[in-house]
Amino acid sequence: MVLATYKMAGYLILEKLLFFLNPPRQAPGAELRYHHGDCLSNFQVLQANGPMLTFFTGFGLGTILLPALVLVLPVQLAIAATALVHFANNIFKLTLVGKHANKTVLLRFGLPALLSALAGAALLNQTLNLPALASFTIQDKTCTITPIKLVIGLLMAFFAMLDLSKLSEKWLLPPKYMPLGGLLSGFFGGLSGHQGAFRTMFLLKAGLSKEELIGTGAAIGFLVDLSRLTVYSEQICKNKSLLQDQTPLLVTTIVLAMVGSIVGSRLLKKVSVTVKKIELAAAVLLLATAIALCLGLV
Repeated sequence: MVLATYKMAGYLILEKLLFFLNPPRQAPGAELRYHHGDCLSNFQVLQANGPMLTFFTGFGLGTILLPALVLVLPVQLAIAATALVHFANNIFKLTLVGKHANKTVLLRFGLPALLSALAGAALLNQTLNLPALASFTIQDKTCTITPIKLVIGLLMAFFAMLDLSKLSEKWLLPPKYMPLGGLLSGFFGGLSGHQGAFRTMFLLKAGLSKEELIGTGAAIGFLVDLSRLTVYSEQICKNKSLLQDQTPLLVTTIVLAMVGSIVGSRLLKKVSVTVKKIELAAAVLLLATAIALCLGLV
């Protein structure tokens, strides 16, 4: 099932690229639009299984979902939609393990993260107003490279490789740098939704038990999501119709994110032999999407 999901994701990316290279014939002067209806079922499988795939790939929920959503939504809305799913998932986690959250770490790491997430989200909004960097034409399709696509595409690639290499689990920093870690985690969480890597880097040596680490991580994630969603809310309200089209899939994703940890952990024991292949397949697809985004193809 997992390998099939990545195959479908590859088909979706390929179909969209082929659409740009060989657009359909239409009436002169008509606006060229990409319709993903023919491969929507493939996208639904990818998006709905995103929470489950996090346990087979080592990638975070946001790292998996964001590339899937940028294929069908504008970048800023894809980030906001991912934040909604992430926020709901963290609320669920808090009900399970929130009691184990370490209050000292929440103050030293969580409070800076809460504040810097506002700055990161505000910067994301500011990039929307910046002029395009370049544009080029493939057949009749004009591809535009914008600052927001370039920044988010580069961050997607960077954090995907960071997760794949497990460097965030190797480059561990002492607790005295915890406020700095909160600032970095919150800022990038607000900018692109990638907050887990820095959180791991700065918290693994904080002397927390497994339960405390999970509970504290869920609480910090909740604070960052709450903070950035207050800034994203403007874009969400302006583009309600686009998000409403994805409501069934987002709700499905939220539900699966809540049960994914239980089912995923059980399935992982049965497919441990293929985990490395799945991780590599995930990395290739994430990087392909990131490159396409940077180039203005999506």
